[in-house]
Amino acid sequence: MNRTFASLAYPNYRKWFYGALIANLGTWMQRIAQTWVVLAELSEDSGLAVGTVVALQFLPTLFLTPLGGMLADRVDRKKLLISTQVGLALSSLGLGVLVLSGYAELWHVYIFAIVLGILSALDQPVRMTFVSELVPPTSLANAVGLNGASFNAARLVGPAIAGLLIAMVGSGWVFLITGIGFAGPIIAMLVMKDEDMYYGARASRKDQGLGVAVRYVREHADIAVIIAVMAVVGAFGLNFQLFISTMARDAFDRGPEDFGILNALMGLGSLAGALMAARRTRPRTRLVVGAAAAFGALTLISAFMPTFELYAAVGILVGFFATTMMNSANSTIQLASDPAVRGRVMSLYLMVFLGSTPVASPVIGWIAETYGARTAVALGGGFTFLAALVAMVWAWRRWGVRVEYRLRPRPALEILNP
Repeated sequence: MNRTFASLAYPNYRKWFYGALIANLGTWMQRIAQTWVVLAELSEDSGLAVGTVVALQFLPTLFLTPLGGMLADRVDRKKLLISTQVGLALSSLGLGVLVLSGYAELWHVYIFAIVLGILSALDQPVRMTFVSELVPPTSLANAVGLNGASFNAARLVGPAIAGLLIAMVGSGWVFLITGIGFAGPIIAMLVMKDEDMYYGARASRKDQGLGVAVRYVREHADIAVIIAVMAVVGAFGLNFQLFISTMARDAFDRGPEDFGILNALMGLGSLAGALMAARRTRPRTRLVVGAAAAFGALTLISAFMPTFELYAAVGILVGFFATTMMNSANSTIQLASDPAVRGRVMSLYLMVFLGSTPVASPVIGWIAETYGARTAVALGGGFTFLAALVAMVWAWRRWGVRVEYRLRPRPALEILNP
């Protein structure tokens, strides 16, 4: 089998991959529908309202993700994931029924955003570490890369479908389809065979606290620097829902179909980045930091694109480096973590990465509403690039990183250490 898709040779991972692909498609459709309902149907193009929804959706990450990480190291991950998927399905179906009934108000969406955030905060650390039980350690980086490919393949198709459905039949049906789509991973997990699992070490009773993971991160500088960079990225750079929706409406005066197209094109770049990440057997810290710098620079450049077409084209590159950065961070931290604390280390990473979003999203939304979408996007990209630059300087001083460039012989560019 092609090296890019090597993990599909493992039966349980193959089931998970296809089941998750269905759910990912629905998730991207729901993201578009939720943003559009808030922006165009329940408010008067309010970037602040969109930022508030994003903040409420990610706020539980700050408080509950560590609990999800501790559960990931203690309990049966498959059973816990089935429970969270059922909850996510019911949440989507409930919001869909409310929107279709015609009684939906903005505060209803806020409540559902909080519920979705609580379930996701418990789900994500378990979901990430569950992959390590489906493939042997040598294939973990490939499996993580394919997970990203699945997520971004759905991102490529989902937004376009959502945009068309919103225009044709309304947002409510998109939420219902999303709820039904969660049956994919649930069925996949129910039919997995226990003899094909790759169970790792579990935490002992005395080492089940979160403090063990905090000490572990402090003792591993490579993990710590990734978490620090991704905290800034999560706060300022990864406000895709807000950036794309406000740019589409404010800067280019476009409708839901073009909003979906922008998301799909960014998904195209993200899919390419994920497939390339799947070919790497051992991603490095320097790749994460370098991709973060490129992502920040391109986001900053996109803020000044004069036409819709140029903005969409730069969005492809933004998506490529965003996924390269996130997949490499995920793989690097998992591979650098001891299996007994992996769930809690990943929960710390997610708490800082995703939990930083609600801190900054309302502010970014207010800036977009007050000073324009271009200003908000430029600030997001600028802060991200600055954080990556600081990390590069730190790595150079601590690890003695040297970059050498030469025309011949190959390789033309070589980074020495770490």
